[in-house]
Amino acid sequence: MRYKFYTADVFTDKIFGGNQLAVFPYAEGLNSQQMQKVAAEFNLSEVVFVFVPRKPEYHRYLRIFTPKTELPFAGHPTLGAAYVLTAIQDIPLINNFRSIVFEEGVGEVMVNVSGTNGVPLYSELTAAQLPQFGPEPPPLAALAAMLSLDVSDLLTGDNSPQAVSCGLPFLFIPLRNPDAVSRVKLNRQLWEELLASYWAPHVYVFADNQNLQSSKFQARMFAPALGVDEDPATGSAATALAGYLATRHQLTDGTIIWLVEQGIEMGRPSLLKVQADKKNGFIQSIRVGGASVLVGEGTMEIPAINS
Repeated sequence: MRYKFYTADVFTDKIFGGNQLAVFPYAEGLNSQQMQKVAAEFNLSEVVFVFVPRKPEYHRYLRIFTPKTELPFAGHPTLGAAYVLTAIQDIPLINNFRSIVFEEGVGEVMVNVSGTNGVPLYSELTAAQLPQFGPEPPPLAALAAMLSLDVSDLLTGDNSPQAVSCGLPFLFIPLRNPDAVSRVKLNRQLWEELLASYWAPHVYVFADNQNLQSSKFQARMFAPALGVDEDPATGSAATALAGYLATRHQLTDGTIIWLVEQGIEMGRPSLLKVQADKKNGFIQSIRVGGASVLVGEGTMEIPAINS
């Protein structure tokens, strides 16, 4: 049977930037085996399949696949799905705005989409889960070797590595400067030894970069466990990054905003806006958003596979 799909670039306002995504807006009839085969065929970071909602309070039910596995939540597929559904008028904007509630494996995820003249431009999701913090990571020397860096390239003290999840767990490793971020080369053998069975196997490195005109941090993300060597923009990691940063921020009441640039080394620059609301020193909510652009559309023949 043939299924319609669209492709979009997420976390960018320019085609060929950001993170690529394939969206199947009418995926009824597909089973898990078929969707996994399709994701492997596209070989993108993720492919998202859209179904009619299972409960009336939701607009759509999303299932998200990497080339190797299904995810309970991912940022750029969630934002990209909202963008595509509004762009093709399946869920049209109303007065240049639409609030969409998705059901995902992680639970309810709300996305606000805004635009101009009925055309969507910006999508922003609210994290379904507040940050959870994982166990102590491996020693700094081991992590530095895994990243092909010197130990002196990694920060310590209050800015030591930490595992955080807002639905998908990442190991955040702050580096001393953007040059160290650009020099990272993930040693897959050491990653296998250190993190393949760790609570947060996905690696996120970042550094403060005052030289970037449009952002605060420069970041990279590596997820061999998901079949993703490197990701140009990672919304699920950005939500967890807000948990890492907000717990260390001196503000006790109010909203903190960070801009994160990712994908520079891959030639796919991406810009993510991350926000955390705090009250009495505790995180109340986290949001991540960015622009998207529609790239293409087509149909795909998906043969039957017995589940």
